[in-house]
Amino acid sequence: MIPVEEARSRILGSLSATGPETVSLQEGWGRVLAAPVAARLTQPPSDMSAMDGYAVRAADAAEGAVLRVIGAAPAGHPFGGGVGPGEAVRIFTGAPVPAGADGILLQEDAEAGDVTVTVRETVRPGRWIRPAGLDFRLGDVLLPAGKRLTARDIGLAAAANHAWLTVHRRPRIGILATGDEIRLPGEPLPPGGIVSSNAHALAALVRAGGGVPLVLPIAADDAGAIAAAAESARSCDLMLTTGGASVGEHDLVQQALGPQGFVLDFWKIAMRPGKPLIWGRLGTTPLLGLPGNPVSALVCGVLFLQPALAVLSGLPAGAPALHAARLAAPLPANDRREDYLRARLERGPQGQLLATPADRQDSSMLRILAGCDALIRRLPHAPAAAPGDMVEVMELEQLGL
Repeated sequence: MIPVEEARSRILGSLSATGPETVSLQEGWGRVLAAPVAARLTQPPSDMSAMDGYAVRAADAAEGAVLRVIGAAPAGHPFGGGVGPGEAVRIFTGAPVPAGADGILLQEDAEAGDVTVTVRETVRPGRWIRPAGLDFRLGDVLLPAGKRLTARDIGLAAAANHAWLTVHRRPRIGILATGDEIRLPGEPLPPGGIVSSNAHALAALVRAGGGVPLVLPIAADDAGAIAAAAESARSCDLMLTTGGASVGEHDLVQQALGPQGFVLDFWKIAMRPGKPLIWGRLGTTPLLGLPGNPVSALVCGVLFLQPALAVLSGLPAGAPALHAARLAAPLPANDRREDYLRARLERGPQGQLLATPADRQDSSMLRILAGCDALIRRLPHAPAAAPGDMVEVMELEQLGL
């Protein structure tokens, strides 16, 4: 068995980002930039009024001064002339400041006449003027390559005059569930049968990580059926299998795929749950074989699939984020395997994060996982822990789980 960190390092080190494609600005949310976004204009393009009022020369606009109004500058309709001594131009938010003006007299600080305006509060130079290039200038790199785009980023790209964006193609992930005993939700169950949940949960995890899942038909415990199903996923950027990764005589993934060109990198990780994990390549397609127990499959998905999706998407990747919490119940000493315990989180009286491990940690029990908020990570040979001791937790919602 190899350590979790070594397994993740070997997985991520053998992957590379998908190629670029061009998408419309409307399709850019959540995508990862494959090329930086630079400003195609200066924003604002000239000095702009930040408020409604009058564009004036500050030297003329002391309290009590009376200025002659020579025109107006609504947004989108710049005033064509300039502001001379003793003059003012009615101006509105977002309109260019006329030549000669260096301040804005707020309309609430002004008393308007028919063709004049009286200053009721002295104007300071530069007040209420947004200078040209205040936000950005032509050529400024605003968004770097390798950034996953948020709504804020989309707004910035639009303001920088980009209608199209160059992003990494979404990774295509083939998902193959194996086993004679499993059936799709809603199908009749044979004696000893169980409903297949892994493929659907993993597909959701793939979507949460920015990938495109391709859920393949369930493959029976037959080498030919597994090989035929896997063949249809060769065009994917990563293939997932679930089940068939352990040591039983019906665990056939490696046996079935060997003749198809599968090359094993490693098998078995010193962790709980999820020890029987496979990593290798089916020809040029990376293959991650997850355990069949649903909790094991999802925990391995968080630890290995999500970071792999990040790399394929063009993002930096590593271990999932860990946060400090205080233990709310005792834990026994750990053995040689790294342990991931389902736990509920709450805030204590002083705002500290408290983690309560679930009473049962069986890797078949999805209901417990669904009712928890976090995984407590315990390193190999960790000593017994008492309530109040600090532990490391992974928050499930942050991981898309």
